[in-house]
Amino acid sequence: MIQRTRVLVAATAALALGLTAACGGGKDDSSSGSSAKAEFNAALDKVFNPSEKKGGTIRLANSGDWDTLDPGETYYGYSWDFLRLYGRSLLTFKASPGAAGNELTPDLAEGLGETNDNGKTWTYKLRKGVKFEDGTEVKSADVKYAVLRSIDKATFPNGPAYFEQFLNLPAGYKGPYKSKGVNTDQAISTPDDSTIVFHLKQAFGGFDYMAALPQTVPVPQAKDTAAKYKEHVVSTGPYMFDQNNLGKNFSLKRNPNWSAETDPFRKALPDRFEVSLNVNADDIDNRLLSGDLDIDVVGTGVQPATLGRVVGDPTAKAGTDNPNQSRLWYTSIVGTVKPFDNIDCRKAVQYAADRTGYQTAYGGPLAGGDIASTVMPPTIPGYQKFDLYPAGPDNTGDVAKAKEALAACGQPNGFSTNIAYRAERPKEKATAESLQQSLARVGIKLTLKPFPQGDYFSQYAGNPPYVKANNLGLVLNGWGADWNDGFGYLSQIVDSRVIRETGGSSNASVRDPDVDKLLDAAVGNTDAKAREAQWGAIDKKVMEDAFILPGVYAKALLIRPKKLTNVYVNPAYNMYDYVALGVA
Repeated sequence: MIQRTRVLVAATAALALGLTAACGGGKDDSSSGSSAKAEFNAALDKVFNPSEKKGGTIRLANSGDWDTLDPGETYYGYSWDFLRLYGRSLLTFKASPGAAGNELTPDLAEGLGETNDNGKTWTYKLRKGVKFEDGTEVKSADVKYAVLRSIDKATFPNGPAYFEQFLNLPAGYKGPYKSKGVNTDQAISTPDDSTIVFHLKQAFGGFDYMAALPQTVPVPQAKDTAAKYKEHVVSTGPYMFDQNNLGKNFSLKRNPNWSAETDPFRKALPDRFEVSLNVNADDIDNRLLSGDLDIDVVGTGVQPATLGRVVGDPTAKAGTDNPNQSRLWYTSIVGTVKPFDNIDCRKAVQYAADRTGYQTAYGGPLAGGDIASTVMPPTIPGYQKFDLYPAGPDNTGDVAKAKEALAACGQPNGFSTNIAYRAERPKEKATAESLQQSLARVGIKLTLKPFPQGDYFSQYAGNPPYVKANNLGLVLNGWGADWNDGFGYLSQIVDSRVIRETGGSSNASVRDPDVDKLLDAAVGNTDAKAREAQWGAIDKKVMEDAFILPGVYAKALLIRPKKLTNVYVNPAYNMYDYVALGVA
């Protein structure tokens, strides 16, 4: 029979996030008017300063460049949060604080996916009356085209690889630009203008999560300009692009063809959003504290230079929130760069690294998070606590064990390599410097290599030929769950099949066919408890390979916007929910 499902893992993840969010305490005061009291974690699991007032401008800043505004390619969490202002995917996460914010809800679609074959085929019905910014009605063919164009990783190197992994695509299909005229109904069919059906190669009970990806935001084929589409994305949300000066700034204004009658949860309170790019990170903090800026859009929290000022001032601290995140800050140890093709050389890094220094670089326990020893954070169902490379009683590294590993890999005197990090992120620079100091104790000499955030994965640290040619043996990295279960967290950073030789790889280092097989076995397991245990086993296998040096299970100290209403942390994005905000 036809089965409508929210997928068991969604409920499990919501429970896990709810427990995490509950540490903020307090009841939901969403109807308490605008007399909100500023206190630490006031927006952690409830709405701070609720209001229905419309109008005004929200000012945001990014310390680097946007990876891309194109829904088919973007892969930063802050971008997915922000994108809901101008694009509507089939499903989305509820605009809500607390556990409810981690639940899927229909957006462009009328309801959650329906399957009649236990998860191999998924059908969605589109809402009537949803229009593009030019007044053209959105059709199922626009969603199909959007998904198919996103799989062209030569044109869009940064985006997730789920659809090409699971869709039953024709052999050799490379997207609509390179495979013109190819019939793709075996992968996605559109029996009418309001129905879209996804046909998978294998059953996947969590497909609703894929339907919530930005890659399902519709794209009108006649308006598609391929790699240049990011210059003007055709809006389906309440806002459309006004100006877009790539690398400098962009702004959103109201979309006259958006209708609240077709949109179940967007209140669309502000009149405008103005975003500045490539702004100094410390300057962003200073402007947030002074009220001259509303949001640090990246959502990773205050910089080390600001931390002492905020924590040491009760008034300033009362204007902050400190959410746990389903994110790991870590270092990829790249096996294609010698001598890291030898596992013992990778283990030498694991033992020599000063984990306390890593934590300090991210701001300590409050602003950075807890010292990590696994790939999966504790917020992900299936997490298992273990530590294969103990770093000594003070977590500053085990020099003796590191030297033993170096001798075992034939490098008793150490070696030289390069470490990549994002130039606009002071925390990553501080981490690279900390690793440079701690690894030097055993003769591993690191040369720091900063690269721009916007192209970090597509051109540099996620581009395997560039990594190998430029001796990037270590790559500073960070990963937050695409959705909060083991597959949504692990698959894009430990599956070797997502590595693209053209660049844009989110997996910079893990190449193990056994890990790939373990992932496939877990995806096909319909027993939720057994599947969660499999995620933990995959985590352990990756750590046994020593391809990832865990750093910090992330937390963030966010400066709460002074002039905004409806402020809360959405657990699906682990930052403020940009779609809900208004101006006081």
